[in-house]
Amino acid sequence: MSKPIVAIIGKPNVGKSTFFNYLAGKRISIVEDTPGVTRDRVYAETNWRGRTFTLIDTGGIELETEDVILSQMREQANLAVQMADVIVFLTDVKQGVTAVDKEIAYMLKKAKKPIVLVCNKADNYEKDNLDRYEFYNLGLGEPYAISATNAIGIGDVLDAIFEKFPPKEENEEEDNFIRVAVIGKPNVGKSSLINKILGENRTIVSDIAGTTRDAIDSNFENEYGKYIFIDTAGVRKKSKIKENIEKFSITRTMLAIERADVCLLLIDANDGVTEQDTKIAGEAHEAGKGVIIVVNKWDEIEKTTGTLEQYKKEVYAKLAYLTYAPMIFISAKTGQRVEKLFTMINQVAEENSKRISTSVINQVINEAIALVQPPTDKGRRLKIFYGTQGTTKPPTFVIFVNNKSLFHFSYERYLINQFRKEFGFIGTPIRIIIREKSEKEFN
Repeated sequence: MSKPIVAIIGKPNVGKSTFFNYLAGKRISIVEDTPGVTRDRVYAETNWRGRTFTLIDTGGIELETEDVILSQMREQANLAVQMADVIVFLTDVKQGVTAVDKEIAYMLKKAKKPIVLVCNKADNYEKDNLDRYEFYNLGLGEPYAISATNAIGIGDVLDAIFEKFPPKEENEEEDNFIRVAVIGKPNVGKSSLINKILGENRTIVSDIAGTTRDAIDSNFENEYGKYIFIDTAGVRKKSKIKENIEKFSITRTMLAIERADVCLLLIDANDGVTEQDTKIAGEAHEAGKGVIIVVNKWDEIEKTTGTLEQYKKEVYAKLAYLTYAPMIFISAKTGQRVEKLFTMINQVAEENSKRISTSVINQVINEAIALVQPPTDKGRRLKIFYGTQGTTKPPTFVIFVNNKSLFHFSYERYLINQFRKEFGFIGTPIRIIIREKSEKEFN
């Protein structure tokens, strides 16, 4: 059984994301005084009284709207309600009970899920606490007055949520999940790919570039393994970033890369590798993450003999520092080759966390030195005493030498290539750290 799920539901601008961020202990959801800022379901894990649970922030519910995005936000909120074990219905105590609150209350009653009614923005607690009594009229039980901004009254709400959790079962904690960030510029099909994998409309999909603003986690399990897919906002060129919200989204994408084990770099087959693609790829490479280059919309390309191999050459030519990354050609729309991604994700995740014994490392280093002598400078030759693996994710090797200044980049690249030849390390960058030691220490 997975952890209990708590969905935060309410109309726009009642403080759902502020409440969510406080419980999550970090700024995950975008907080802005603009209704409709949080569009998709955003996930975080938190803990109360020894019980870990999953928290879902949702976009504000607009009941009467013809706006495509707002109507999809309502659908996403409905999905969150269906998934939830407990629903937190957040209202604004200063506004009092509104017509929208009544409609949402009616919708939630039909869901027949445990509900905790919360009246936010009780910043003047003595006065605003009295105003909460109006919310008894919604017929959802006791309303809890809180101030999410000032962290007032939240402990009582958490206690109420805890009391409504289903009984705890064995094996509730999730482990061994591979975290996969789906990254790329706007409108390359990131959300479409995740929706195809999950088999549900997990994230909002539209032809409007920049639709996904938050990084969104989706747990998924199949015969290949257990995964957490992180859909991210597309990163636009800086000249096109005008809103503060867009800047938050870029930060969210970078944080998603940091949280991931494997990054799927989506490239639009029609556009090829753009300058923006190279920057995003560089972020994943520098972060030391496993990378798979995923060429999407391959079904839209006219093909002749050798088209695929030629396309590969062009991609690797523009992403020269990612030649270690495997490449796959898919169509998120039709599902072509999407299933093959799982085998590649598993392999890259394993390679990124691979550890090699010190004796084997030094055997390879000695063979490499015999093939190509270390460089010299003004009569002094680089001596490599030994090497060991320091860490994984990415595989990082510590090489002890007589003089760091003699260890040229070209020889570092040569050693990395030898490591790849012997150990594979498919899809993962390799780091080398040079340490200087005197010869006396090794005699």
